[in-house]
Amino acid sequence: MRFRAIACEIMFREVCHEAAHSPHVVDLEFMPKGLHDNAETLRERLQRAIDAVDPARDQATVLGYALCSNGTAGLRATRTPLVIPRAHDCISLFLGSRHSYAEYFAQRPGSYYYTAGWIERDDDHVERTPAQGEGLYRPYGELVEKYGEDNARFLMEFQSSWVQNYNTAAWVDMALSAHVPVEEHARQMAAERGWQPHRLEGSPRLFTALLAGEWSADDFLVLSLGEQVVATHDERIIAAAPVAAAVEHPDPRHADVAS
Repeated sequence: MRFRAIACEIMFREVCHEAAHSPHVVDLEFMPKGLHDNAETLRERLQRAIDAVDPARDQATVLGYALCSNGTAGLRATRTPLVIPRAHDCISLFLGSRHSYAEYFAQRPGSYYYTAGWIERDDDHVERTPAQGEGLYRPYGELVEKYGEDNARFLMEFQSSWVQNYNTAAWVDMALSAHVPVEEHARQMAAERGWQPHRLEGSPRLFTALLAGEWSADDFLVLSLGEQVVATHDERIIAAAPVAAAVEHPDPRHADVAS
């Protein structure tokens, strides 16, 4: 089997490693980390990549993405079957399952997560407006010069406000990236922001299954041609619905969805 994997660049190490060990031929494509700042932009870029897959070459398209703040809701399988992990965000992939993530989140809901890819990957090459988060953690004078005083003040206030929603700097310890100073970075952030540092044991299980073509119904959603992703707001997280039905029922809870 041959398929195309489209993934966020923060998963570069894990996806490349598992693709190299896959029994299948996997064509890789990575998207910039900064696309997460805007769900519509993320959805547009991903759909464009999905539509560009050649079904004469690849028999399926797999995504190294989760629901990602509804950034993948609405994606359509247009050229090949489309596979996406059942997860709210990428941390579930790094922890090995959405169940592991849910268990940890229940214990420490105020956690900000760090992985090797998250701290390594630069997203300055993604075009964004000030309201979408461009320029956070830059000196005030630089923000004023680039955006003007009003926008600079807004960015500084936003920078301070979001930090207050967290109390833990949690780093995911993955064996593959043990040499990357993730722990040091997380502990530094914790010290600067008055958070508690906390280590999480990572697992490559979902990455392995995704790139090996082992798409169990519990861990992955497989869309057939003419279906699109909808958020279910339940344990499944996402489901497939015919494109026309999804348009008629914007709220997926009222749509006739297929698991």
